[in-house]
Amino acid sequence: MTLVTGAEHRAETHAETDAEPHAEPHAESQAEPDAEPHAEAHAENPAAPDGILRRTLRQHAAGVTVITVPGPAGFTATSFTSVSLDPALVSFYLGTTASTAEAVRRADRFAVHVLGAENTALARQFARSGIDRFDGVPWTAADDGLPLLDGVPAWLTARLTHRQQIGDHLLVVGEVDAGGAPGGDSPGSALVHHDGGFVTTRHLDLPGR
Repeated sequence: MTLVTGAEHRAETHAETDAEPHAEPHAESQAEPDAEPHAEAHAENPAAPDGILRRTLRQHAAGVTVITVPGPAGFTATSFTSVSLDPALVSFYLGTTASTAEAVRRADRFAVHVLGAENTALARQFARSGIDRFDGVPWTAADDGLPLLDGVPAWLTARLTHRQQIGDHLLVVGEVDAGGAPGGDSPGSALVHHDGGFVTTRHLDLPGR
């Protein structure tokens, strides 16, 4: 699989996402478009550990998700990952100063929505600050108020099992209790964040495949 720039959104948009160590950690500390000042500060000292981390992570491609909790509250995230298959555990990180951090601290469950290239606008919307991120977005609420977004290739919900502050981020771990893949067994192109922008993917034609 390789990255292609068809869905790229170079932007300050990701500078407004909710804190993903996999994609410019402080670029977002939640929806605060203050990544550029931080970047300028470290331009004077490129050997600073956080400056090294930022530059390295710009070269790391990460899948884009939207994570929601009851409230409703939600944010664009690239820090989602699997932890264990047995039991089925997943995790994500969120900046402690993020506007959604308090809702995440109160939540007993969360939902993860895996995005495709066709969901670029959704990723941008849930990365913006100072707006109702759910405005105009089709979604339904579970019995406990957990928002489930429509029109995504795959989603899952998880019951929170662990929450811990690590550095300037909050680690959240949950056990999967439901999910679905409306995209089926042949999903389209994934939405990925790489080098400060949104990109998409395609399979490589390799010998022997």
